Amino acid sequence: MGSGEKNKDALGGEERGRSPSGSEPNAGGLLEGPLPPNGRWSVRRKQEVVLRMLSGESVDSLSRELGVEPYRLEKWRDKALTGIEAGLKEREGDPLTTELDRAKKTIGELTMENELLRKRCEAKESLRRRRSR
Repeated sequence: MGSGEKNKDALGGEERGRSPSGSEPNAGGLLEGPLPPNGRWSVRRKQEVVLRMLSGESVDSLSRELGVEPYRLEKWRDKALTGIEAGLKEREGDPLTTELDRAKKTIGELTMENELLRKRCEAKESLRRRRSR
């Protein structure tokens, strides 16, 4: 190979080196292949694998392709589904929460007002006692 020639892969495309994290995206943008030794799975990479499983790819084929045990892939999928479920259960502007917050605020205001009135009554009572002597 001459100095001006580029390496070609088996399909005739240009060969590119992998990044140190092993997260070189393929043409579709998804990350493929096993990680290098002591490599870590990023959240992004796990997310893409889970999306592939949810779109119908078999756990076994992904396991072989990625070099990850099937039980681990299933664990990632279960965690993702749990997270989705929790996210969908949350209510923004939940009327019960709003009403409860309003009630707590009113209770706090009434408690403070009650304390002030009690102190005012005690002060008047002590003045009456002094005057009656």
